[in-house]
Amino acid sequence: MRNNYLYKMLVASVRIYSLLFHRMDVHWHERPPHGPKLYIANHPSASDPFLIHLLSERHLAVLISANAFAFPLLGFLVRKASQVEVVPGRGEQTLENARKLLDAGCSVAIFPEGTFSPKEGGYQEPRSGAARLALRTGVPVIPVGIYLQREKLVKVSSKINGKQTFGYWYLRGPYGITVGNPMRFEGSPSNKSHIESTTRSMMQRIRSLAEESEQRLQDLLPAAASA
Repeated sequence: MRNNYLYKMLVASVRIYSLLFHRMDVHWHERPPHGPKLYIANHPSASDPFLIHLLSERHLAVLISANAFAFPLLGFLVRKASQVEVVPGRGEQTLENARKLLDAGCSVAIFPEGTFSPKEGGYQEPRSGAARLALRTGVPVIPVGIYLQREKLVKVSSKINGKQTFGYWYLRGPYGITVGNPMRFEGSPSNKSHIESTTRSMMQRIRSLAEESEQRLQDLLPAAASA
């Protein structure tokens, strides 16, 4: 994978930041199999696409909003680290780019909600991209449930290409992750009803794992409050 050195440096930086500012609580139901995998997770903050890299033992390409690529330095880094730009209206091209990375032996991460989870709690209606990608490639799907203290989210606004955008960043605080057992999906990637049922199965599993993360983190909160 090209720019592997830069990728390792960036992941090391994320790891150091998480050690300093996050109380990471990661629980694995089962270690994932070797080879390329598709990670799927809920999306409570703009920090998730970076912190999820800490789960993968190999190069991980995350589907990231085009807004991140528009920032001069950040955009340069994520592009050179072979992350996947999600451009509105170009969903099929985005999935094709992700499929090529999986075929090349790279793991991929996608947030089925497609945008941030509601700040007040809960989840967005999932989109079908993760299901279509899983059905097209047949790679193991690794469900991930994330929980954080939403009151610690920091809203950061910026203007990109003349448009006001914002993101909710989780700059510090306890961060719970539960990684579930690998899931396998088969069937036609063009069957609409099958895609919908696969999408529902994925999101149900993510929600269940996020609830596990919440329960586990709530048990740690008295100790984490001083973090």
